Amino acid sequence: MQKTEDHILVIFGASGDLTRRKLIPALAELLKLKMLPDRFAVLGIGRSKYDDGSYRVMISKHLGDRSGILPLLHYHSMDPEDGDAYSGLADRLKRLSKELQIAPNYIFYLATPPLLYGSIPRLLFAAGLTKEGEDRWRRIIIEKPFGADYLSASGLNRTLLSTLSEQQVYRIDHYLGKETVQNVLVTRFSNGIFEPLWNRNFIHHVEITASESLGVGSRGGYYDHSGALRDMLQNHLLQLVGLVAMEPPTVISSDAIRNEVLKVFQSLRPITGDQVSKQVIRGQYMASHVRGEAMEGYRSEKGVPEGSRTETFVAMKLFIDNWRWGGVPFYLRTGKRLPTRVTEIVVHFNSSPHSLFGQQEGGTGKGNALVIRIQPDEGILLKFGMKVQGAGFKVQEANMDFHYKDLTDSYIPEAYQRLLLDCMQGDSTLYARGDAVEAAWRFVDPILKAWQENHDIPLHGYPCGTWGPEIADQMIEGEDHTWRYPCKNLADDGLYCEL
Repeated sequence: MQKTEDHILVIFGASGDLTRRKLIPALAELLKLKMLPDRFAVLGIGRSKYDDGSYRVMISKHLGDRSGILPLLHYHSMDPEDGDAYSGLADRLKRLSKELQIAPNYIFYLATPPLLYGSIPRLLFAAGLTKEGEDRWRRIIIEKPFGADYLSASGLNRTLLSTLSEQQVYRIDHYLGKETVQNVLVTRFSNGIFEPLWNRNFIHHVEITASESLGVGSRGGYYDHSGALRDMLQNHLLQLVGLVAMEPPTVISSDAIRNEVLKVFQSLRPITGDQVSKQVIRGQYMASHVRGEAMEGYRSEKGVPEGSRTETFVAMKLFIDNWRWGGVPFYLRTGKRLPTRVTEIVVHFNSSPHSLFGQQEGGTGKGNALVIRIQPDEGILLKFGMKVQGAGFKVQEANMDFHYKDLTDSYIPEAYQRLLLDCMQGDSTLYARGDAVEAAWRFVDPILKAWQENHDIPLHGYPCGTWGPEIADQMIEGEDHTWRYPCKNLADDGLYCEL
């Protein structure tokens, strides 16, 4: 493990939900694992009138038995939109560095509303807090959403890069911090049995699902301005597409890997005009009873306007126009109030060119499939045909699987633990780069525009607890092919499914 340099982590939005539930607990785990630097401190920034002591008391309520991090927490009350307040922040950081003998290396984490993503870096720059030198480095972590469309994302990039270098900016996507997502690269590039087959000649289609069983809850007001396409598909699912479809990098380095992901985004075939209604299906969950529990429809959720046309489900068919993937469809699906919480990548290989053991003998005819389960119960599963014992050649589908939980001597870090540690060590491999973010928005923008301008494009309703609109079942082409429904064949898969 690379040694992490001494530094101070400055968290804007220090009393917010993200900091309390994710960031501080992640730091507490890193401390227990002895992965934090020898000299390290956290300085929380917010408008709330805490001091060091009262802030630690507030945070302690969310830590349980992980209170060892508390002495490292400090607090500075200020308005992050007040430019005059940043001189006080600079003075506080100088005092902390001197008192705790920490080198003047700073990470600024923006756990704030997106409206502040442009102003805080600009004010930090004006106060001299983002200037690097031979004896110091400065980095900034920005949460999603990174823009609401191509224009806002490119505008934010221009604002950031007017005062920072790209190497200083870390755009976080917590999906990329998950162990199984990173294992996509290892599965592909370290195994001679997979990479030669990873192309249009052997793969029928690729399917990526990210489903949630919960609704929007108290986030209705925010979600209604976002929707499933912006909230999940534009970032999380397209990043997974990038890792699955990328070419082998020349070396395992941040720039080399992100260069290949960018090429995938640049190769996405645009979905425009009439193709939007043919290749993209949107839905919205409706009231239903699920396992005896009454669930409200989306339009009845708190903060959601009456008659809202915001989608809570999206299914999409896309193509990557390059030599490796020409003609291979990628099917993406995400939604709320689906039967379970599960994220997985399924690579469907072509069936045998000649079916010796046909349907009459029990063969499925669907070909082999590689399932990479991102969450929950992270693991990998390979589906293949095997002879049933007895006379004849009756074939049944068998599974060969691996679960990360079976590695009892290995610790699987949470996504924020891994991503925070990577930023501390200057590794941006699992962070989105500005040009890739813009390329993803450039692909999504025509779909958003079509939905906004063409009211003839339907918004399909689906009952809570189902797998989305029934019309989405017809999207995947090919005989015997449909979406994989993890909860229906749980006993066969051996992969855990929440139900």
